[in-house]
Amino acid sequence: MTEQESFWENESFVVVTDKTKPAIKWTIEELERRGKMVYIVDMSDDPEKGSIPRFSDLSPDIDCAIIGLTKTDPAHAVEELKTIGIKNFWIHWRTETDGTKKMSQDAVMHCITGRCPMMYLAGKGFNMHSMHRAVAKILGKY
Repeated sequence: MTEQESFWENESFVVVTDKTKPAIKWTIEELERRGKMVYIVDMSDDPEKGSIPRFSDLSPDIDCAIIGLTKTDPAHAVEELKTIGIKNFWIHWRTETDGTKKMSQDAVMHCITGRCPMMYLAGKGFNMHSMHRAVAKILGKY
């Protein structure tokens, strides 16, 4: 099992979104379908009802964070989440910044970058995510 596959074996996740990455919505839906505990920090201009407004309102018992932000630097979210004890991060494909790249070298935290969560969460059937997964495997980027 790859580190990307084992990431999804955890039980609780916080997803930080600004609604600019559609795969983040699908990631939330798939994690909930699998019975995982999912907390959502919606940093968009129109936050979803039930989302958590501040990082400080999160439980310190969350295993992992998935960050899909393009309107603000995701490194700020990583810094905030580190302060409550989260050490496992997934920075959505094509949202990495110099700040998140530097943080991924931190020995205390584990940071997966450059990958779309749905390549690993989507079912085995024929869909756009399985096609993305197949192309990524061919190119050695899975």
